[in-house]
Amino acid sequence: MRRMLMPLVLAAMWSSPLVVQAQPATPFLELSLDGAVERAVSRSPVLLAAQRDVDAAEAALQQAGARANPTLNATVEDTRRASRSTTATLEWPIELGGKRAARVAVAERSRELAQAAWADTRSRLRAEVAREFFGVLVAQERLALSADSVRLAAAAADAAARRVAAGKVAPIDEARARVDEANAQLEAAQADVALAQARRSLATLWGDAEPDFARVQGDTDALPSRPPFGELVVELDASPGLQAHRIELDRRRALVDLARSRAVPDLGVSVGAKRDNELGRTLAVVGVSLPLPLFDRQQGGVLEAARHVDKAEAEQQQARLQALAALQQASGQLALATTTVRRLKDTVLPAARQAHDAATRGFEAGKFGFLDVLDAQRSLLQARERHLSALSSAHQAAAAIDRLLGR
Repeated sequence: MRRMLMPLVLAAMWSSPLVVQAQPATPFLELSLDGAVERAVSRSPVLLAAQRDVDAAEAALQQAGARANPTLNATVEDTRRASRSTTATLEWPIELGGKRAARVAVAERSRELAQAAWADTRSRLRAEVAREFFGVLVAQERLALSADSVRLAAAAADAAARRVAAGKVAPIDEARARVDEANAQLEAAQADVALAQARRSLATLWGDAEPDFARVQGDTDALPSRPPFGELVVELDASPGLQAHRIELDRRRALVDLARSRAVPDLGVSVGAKRDNELGRTLAVVGVSLPLPLFDRQQGGVLEAARHVDKAEAEQQQARLQALAALQQASGQLALATTTVRRLKDTVLPAARQAHDAATRGFEAGKFGFLDVLDAQRSLLQARERHLSALSSAHQAAAAIDRLLGR
């Protein structure tokens, strides 16, 4: 019997489809701030677009230094072979007034402007990554806080249920506890959604539609530190954003020089030969052409370029004032957030925890009512939420300072 079943078993195994054991899923990546910045700098579409502007400016500089091409001219007089005369000349344009040097100067300023814009984009991107990174970090802490809130609410509800069963409190206290537990669960669900949105916002900075990491690695208790406002102002003028405005002003001035150079007409020199079939002779031909600046002397072009210089100067002053105001605001926000975090951590949070523990123990011992427990619990959760909000504000202010200074 065993000999008869063995071929059938082997045939069934041979004819059945091959079952491949599923490979374990790739573990989620825990991302650090340095890893997030490295990803953004190497893969961001925004930074890549800024780099393409630099490449285009390099090509424009190469084109600006090119000299004008010569022109080949040919004319035929009389269509009869016997009396036909043919003239061929080669004309070289000679730029006068420093046009080529002025074009190169404008192209060099444009390249420097593109490089400054790339540096400004890079610093803004790094600051944005830091801001979104700490946003994810705070969202993770909020999710953990909401989980603690659910746990505390469930423990309070269970304690209320035991006291109701023992006949020590009214059933309304248990109903209140269950409502508070349900609200805590809703807040936990909202925190989970907020964390997913924060992770997605961070991933979009390097071009990913969906994040491939589950958590970010960082210390929320580590407060960012920046120099005082007076020291930060010294670094402001060297920031890429203000440098771009200064380079734009130089470029506008170079455009004024280019407009003035165009007021000088170019000289055209031509050489060639003329073949006269009737005379049977070949004659040398030399010519010079020079436009007469009787009507167009680039008056409007020079004036237009000069007004653009005035506009660039005004924009530079306005940009510095705006950057100074933003830097002062971010520095003040960082100082306030730092003070708030330290006070909450050193004073408010320990007192709120102590009050919550005392209220919980007193409620279980029958010394306090359930409303006292709820008040103590809400005070503790509010203090922890304020602590997270202050931490988030501090990191956002530090990122704003880094963005303004191009750190």
